[in-house]
Amino acid sequence: MTTSTAIIGADVGGTYARLGWATLRPGEPIQVNGFRKYTCAEHPSLAAILRDYVHWLHTENLAPAIQSAVVAIAGVLDGDDLLNTNLAWPVSLSRTRHDAGLEQLALINDFVAVAQALPYADAAAMQRIYGEGALEMRLPALVLGPGTGLGVALRLADGVLSSEAGHAALSAGTPLEQDVLRLLSQQHAHVDNERILSGPGLVALYTCLCELRAVPAQWQTPAQIIQAARAETDTLALESTQMFAAWLGSLAGDLALTFGARSVYLTGGITGHLAAELHDDGFQQRFLSKGGLSPALRQVPVWRIEHGELGVLGALAWHAENALPAAARRSATEHGE
Repeated sequence: MTTSTAIIGADVGGTYARLGWATLRPGEPIQVNGFRKYTCAEHPSLAAILRDYVHWLHTENLAPAIQSAVVAIAGVLDGDDLLNTNLAWPVSLSRTRHDAGLEQLALINDFVAVAQALPYADAAAMQRIYGEGALEMRLPALVLGPGTGLGVALRLADGVLSSEAGHAALSAGTPLEQDVLRLLSQQHAHVDNERILSGPGLVALYTCLCELRAVPAQWQTPAQIIQAARAETDTLALESTQMFAAWLGSLAGDLALTFGARSVYLTGGITGHLAAELHDDGFQQRFLSKGGLSPALRQVPVWRIEHGELGVLGALAWHAENALPAAARRSATEHGE
């Protein structure tokens, strides 16, 4: 018996929500349709975004009637409530489902979705940062990405392991990083990885470097810092982006060793904007700089993924690999098959 379903997939972060839909059929490729991007702060709730998207699909006659959605969202479910520090609004699973007018709603971690999407991602979206050999997903595969926060997940042979490594304590590997960490420790009781390795973290890093060099900070957003670094009009902005990439390389190497990863994939909005720095030697050197275990990491390729629909694709893939087979089994049982 063949089971198919039309469902909305959404990727919701601290800044943007990206939505699409697909008709899922076992054994068939996933085609994302009706892709649309929302600015989270411009809407009062997640439910309002989902409701607007469903209304848009109906008004434009772009999809069949859809009553189900899977939302990949930054955070961890605690009962009915989502625990998150970066979203524009609180999220309740039951209230969101009710207010959005949906019959079924699932919330999964956003980087679980990214890891889920890896087998479905277009090879043309993969940019090699380090390593040799053909493009193939070597498991376990580590996925991490700085955006509004820092997401981490691990793709295994039989599923995906979510991680909150972004909230683990930040580790300094150079004297300058130790100076930055000292300044941050004076401001925060807990300095986690995303305090530096995120969009807001890039601003924090730049601000710390300005304070250490006794220079007034000129920029207040990641975009301004990156633009100044590209124009080479501010040496501290350029140093900040290079230092960010090297620090990210150090963490990527740490996590690869911790999880026993055989491949690493970088994603998230910041990695696209800092592509030049990530492909420079700073990231690679710090990724490999692990003492006696450096040779083990030389066998681990690192890829950067350029795919704006990856989280949406992953949410749909999660449903295809988990909920859809379960529904097919229930249907077969009910029909005596």
